[in-house]
Amino acid sequence: MLKYWKPLLLSVSLTLIAAPAGALSVGDPAPDFQLPGSDGKTYRLSDYRGKQAVVLAWFPKAYTYGCTIECKSLAENGHLIREFDVTYFMASVDPLLDNKGFAAETGADFPLLSDEDKSVAKAYGVLHEKGYAKRHTFYIGKDGRILKIDTDVNAETSAEDMAATLGKLGVARRAAGTR
Repeated sequence: MLKYWKPLLLSVSLTLIAAPAGALSVGDPAPDFQLPGSDGKTYRLSDYRGKQAVVLAWFPKAYTYGCTIECKSLAENGHLIREFDVTYFMASVDPLLDNKGFAAETGADFPLLSDEDKSVAKAYGVLHEKGYAKRHTFYIGKDGRILKIDTDVNAETSAEDMAATLGKLGVARRAAGTR
């Protein structure tokens, strides 16, 4: 009997090893965070629970080509995102000083969050083995649960894609005049 179970047990073991520990999935509660923003404020996910959806767009490194394109897309087309009842952030493991300069350089009119100790990036499963954050976007509902995880972000169209995703997820639109 053991000869029949041995291959199955080996397969299950390999699957468990391959899956990252604590990997987040749609429907899971999003890990809470408290991070400083490029605008001088500190942001906590728990402050939005029950009030507003949140989008957390992780990016690898300030001042790099793809990240500059993504940040400019969100800055230039943020009006599309602000049509929804949502707060959105970009986040990296860069020092706060770097993110402040990067926000100014790209015209970001939204906060860039700095996770210098990389604890939040680890909690979200986006910390690359080389020490930077992977380009993943998390859509978090008003209830604090993950609605979608986008692991295939197109930097050039990130704002348009984010707005389209918010619409598909059924995130409420803002009332006229509240943008």
